[in-house]
Amino acid sequence: MWKFSKKPVFWVLLVVVIASVLTLPGLLSRDSVEYYFNQLSDRGDSSDKASSWFPRSSSNNTRNDSKTECTLPLKVYMYELPRKYNMGLLDRDDPNQELPWTNPVAPPWSFEYEVNKQHSVEYWLMVYLLNARDRKNEKMAAVRVNDPNDADVFFVPFFSARSFNNYGHNMIGPDTEIDKSLQAGVVDILHKSEWWQASQGRDHVIVAHHPNAFRHYRDMLNQSIFVVADFGRYNKTVARLSKDVVAPYVHVLPSYNQDNSIDPFSARKTLLFFRGRTRRKADGWVRAKLGELLMNVTDVEYTDSLASADGLSTSTEGMRSSLFCLHPAGDTPSSCRLFDAIVNHCVPVIISDRIELPFEDDLDYNEFCLFFSSEEAIKPGHLLGTLRGMKRERWLQMWEKLKAISHHFEYQHPSKKDDAVNMIFKQVQRKVPALKLGIHRSKRLRIEDWLRRRR
Repeated sequence: MWKFSKKPVFWVLLVVVIASVLTLPGLLSRDSVEYYFNQLSDRGDSSDKASSWFPRSSSNNTRNDSKTECTLPLKVYMYELPRKYNMGLLDRDDPNQELPWTNPVAPPWSFEYEVNKQHSVEYWLMVYLLNARDRKNEKMAAVRVNDPNDADVFFVPFFSARSFNNYGHNMIGPDTEIDKSLQAGVVDILHKSEWWQASQGRDHVIVAHHPNAFRHYRDMLNQSIFVVADFGRYNKTVARLSKDVVAPYVHVLPSYNQDNSIDPFSARKTLLFFRGRTRRKADGWVRAKLGELLMNVTDVEYTDSLASADGLSTSTEGMRSSLFCLHPAGDTPSSCRLFDAIVNHCVPVIISDRIELPFEDDLDYNEFCLFFSSEEAIKPGHLLGTLRGMKRERWLQMWEKLKAISHHFEYQHPSKKDDAVNMIFKQVQRKVPALKLGIHRSKRLRIEDWLRRRR
């Protein structure tokens, strides 16, 4: 027989407890409960335990867990630089080189050597922003703002790779001085900008995708967000993964849009394909070693070749008829060859010990690429033995995944949801909280940064 207290304080406490139990589910989100279960549980799926507390959302209200989604577009202010720094580099006879390019219709990318478009990331980002003033109702990653006060980041439309290819590719001589002068001009404009001064450049986005782009003045811009191909030729005080964005090369070979073979595993007769320079500097030593192992193997094509129109056509055919495409390190850890393989659905075999990959917080490259260290790759029989040992079902899974993710590596206009440019701007957006922390913290420091002194 239950006995109830007649003291008023008992009844007050009882009411408080009951009210707390009834309101607790409304105060805590499902994610909060899952988080705390993850902290308390050493094994098992804590989300199932949380499910017993909270009803699952209806299909109409299901939360989208895709990392590629942006709740709000990134707000970007683009500097209006004289066109000699950007579109004027496509047409050096343009008489209006000192005026900014404001026309939303951009001139087409063109170059004497088709292979040089691999570093045209700067062009595609600018073209996107030229047409990005009215995208509030579209699922696009960035919108251009007119007022710098509204901006999350500032985009600097300097075609640093094109400047190098136009003038600096010989590394010495009078033309190289033109490239250096253009770099100096951009630095001067930025250092005089109140927006640069307000953040010390932390919220500025600068594309330096060619390994030699902006090479003379990188250290003067080392707090900005660089958009790079890799970090092979960057000092860690200038560029690093925590601060910067790795962007894919613009693929040179055409995409394989009609890859609908009933049995692609059997249709692709070549086991492993590589066409390119077999002797390179730096980590590229591995190419010569691979050549000794692969050049005379029957179902392997390993060819020393320079880039040319005929060579590009041969490479396209070779990738589309091969199960695996080799991506060894060259003068730098990465190359366009990887992205040509992806859009042609040839499973990449990556042999590059210092490579960093685009969009890796969204994409698990292990689902559609194979990785070997340089030392593993040159062990006699190891590389080919692994490839020959892959089961048909596993290869088909990787091939299907390549077809499913290849749109992330397409540069195009008009841009499409989750294509390369949108993915790059989403990567920039994820840098914003850290850069804001740096900006706010630097404003209140009155002494040398004590954290840096400890390193």
